[in-house]
Amino acid sequence: MAQIGRINKLKIKRLRDYGAHLDGGESGDILLPKKYVPKKCQQGEFLEVFVYSDRGDRLRATIKKPYASAGQFAKLRVVANTSAGAYLDWGLQKDLLVPKREQHQRMVEGKSYIVFVFLDEKSNRITASSKLDKFLDSKPPEYEIGLKVDLFVYDETDRGYKAIINNAHVGMVYKNEVFQKLSMGQHLKGYVKKIREDNKIDVTLQKAGYQKVDNISQTILNTIKEHGGRISVTDKSPPDDIYSLFGVSKKVFKKAIGALYKKRLITIESNCIKLNRQ
Repeated sequence: MAQIGRINKLKIKRLRDYGAHLDGGESGDILLPKKYVPKKCQQGEFLEVFVYSDRGDRLRATIKKPYASAGQFAKLRVVANTSAGAYLDWGLQKDLLVPKREQHQRMVEGKSYIVFVFLDEKSNRITASSKLDKFLDSKPPEYEIGLKVDLFVYDETDRGYKAIINNAHVGMVYKNEVFQKLSMGQHLKGYVKKIREDNKIDVTLQKAGYQKVDNISQTILNTIKEHGGRISVTDKSPPDDIYSLFGVSKKVFKKAIGALYKKRLITIESNCIKLNRQ
């Protein structure tokens, strides 16, 4: 059975002048219009397509990928406002509707909003909502400390950035631990740092522990070699300079060069770090 609002891998049943009939299983045949049919494709071949309902509630397919599929959060721009609600540009010819009842606040044409894309069971149509809380998991999180997770940044506060973890829970990335520019709607990787007694989750963008230090230690050695055995960045350098060169916090950097110094692989001077010749 084809999944509406998602990418499906479907078999070509028949090729016609107006398009291709794809095997949707229990959903029946799904038409892929001619303009989307790849050249030289053949009957029996499988295609990756996005499945949706058209205005007549008939299932259709396209090889174009939307900015977000059903079950995902995304930042999308309002292209029109009507009595039915706001329409968002999500990368397909038919814009995505956010009904008025699903708007956290009245949406303004031309502005972008964080929304959740879902399949409305009543209408069987792909819909969006800016009422994010209703789509998050209410069960207590069961993440292990240090677990690598997917993050979706959706809000900024005085303390830091709120991010949706693995499409299910809300986490906080604190500003004093961020060493790169973050923007609303950004997808990135992070690590679970702490789960508080109130079940709130702290996340960090950098992996903690010795494995991280070992990785950055090797990166530092490689960088020094690439710069002729000497770099001007030291443990006294501004955090931004360290991050721009190595992509880590000053704290992690200091641990790494400390480990290298103990192994007598580098010499740390007031204005540079030098590679010890072996």
